[in-house]
Amino acid sequence: MRRRVVSCATAAIFAIAALPACGEAQEPPPERQSPSGESADSSAKGRGGVALKRVGSFDSPVYVAAATGFPRLLFVVEQPGTVRVLSDGRELGRPFLDISGMVSFEGERGLLSIAFPPDYERSKRFYVYYTDGQGDIRVDEFERKSATQAARGSRRAVIEVPHRANSNHNGGQLQFLDNLLYLGTGDGGSGGDPPNNAQNRDSLLGKLLRIDPRPSGGRPYSIPASNPLVGRPGRDEIYSYGLRNPFRFSFDTSAGAPRIAIGDVGQGLFEELDYTTVAAAGGANFGWDAFEGFAPYTDENSGTPDPGGTVKPIFAYPHSRAGSCTIIGGYVVRDPSLASLRGRYVYADLCEGQLRSLEPHLRRASGDRKLGLQVSTPSSFGEDSRGHLYVTSLEGPVYRLVPR
Repeated sequence: MRRRVVSCATAAIFAIAALPACGEAQEPPPERQSPSGESADSSAKGRGGVALKRVGSFDSPVYVAAATGFPRLLFVVEQPGTVRVLSDGRELGRPFLDISGMVSFEGERGLLSIAFPPDYERSKRFYVYYTDGQGDIRVDEFERKSATQAARGSRRAVIEVPHRANSNHNGGQLQFLDNLLYLGTGDGGSGGDPPNNAQNRDSLLGKLLRIDPRPSGGRPYSIPASNPLVGRPGRDEIYSYGLRNPFRFSFDTSAGAPRIAIGDVGQGLFEELDYTTVAAAGGANFGWDAFEGFAPYTDENSGTPDPGGTVKPIFAYPHSRAGSCTIIGGYVVRDPSLASLRGRYVYADLCEGQLRSLEPHLRRASGDRKLGLQVSTPSSFGEDSRGHLYVTSLEGPVYRLVPR
């Protein structure tokens, strides 16, 4: 089995250089002691009647995804640069894709996610997000050769985002909504965003980008005409800005207008969850580096004055909570077998390791509580084609959440 043992000291791969090690804590400002609104009885064990079922062990797994039209397959992204495939729960010996020779794998860098478009069964096209040998962010397109093997020679470069100054804050998420591809990029690294990339609409760093990844007019991708900065100052690819390190985000399409949930990794005090309709996210400024969570962010070398009109998170929690350090954004549960969690948002923290859930609302979340389940160094969540929810651990295991 391909397993990497990850110590607490190396666990904060998606955090910042100045972040305390796991188990240490920094106190939030007294006036903002508990912006999370955590429930008083959130320590109850086994809440919700949910258990973890181990489905396999991998080499630094960082994401799980399903492919449209192939309900029996589950794809597991390994950070060093491979994508493994499970068929009916059985891991196949040969990887679906191996681009380890193209990937810079260290700390936060690596192969970070995969996305299959709605027409994947017909088009055969899929996309991967990784950091290359120079540390730049890349999204490439590949085609499958068979249901369980990609055609490595089909690689086509789609978009590149320069990211060489620092090795951290690479973002890492790809998600399709309809035929458009969304990707979340980090602010370029270091601490406090010294270049002010997140607020700079001429930079693709610290953003949620939206593109049509299919080639058009001699370009490797096209810009949706409805993107908020089309015809205005700034890069047309930008959908939202003011993000620090949106390592994981997901869409909630369970009812009404689609919504987006962004787990944005914090600086030294707070972790935050942003949640709004996808329409409202168009042109939204989520506040970094003027704000960290609900609190104004100030630093002698960085920090931006309040630009006004920023979108506040629906939830934030302090690092003083059981040695927390890095939010790992999850999903709003739609698995009918997890009846007690239906409609609740499940997430975790890289250092704390507790799986938690809350009720997401457009103004403020409520009912944050533990599930009574512990995963060592959780790195991501993912869904299969049936809506089953999975969680990955950097130490190797991948689990499915199942009824107990």
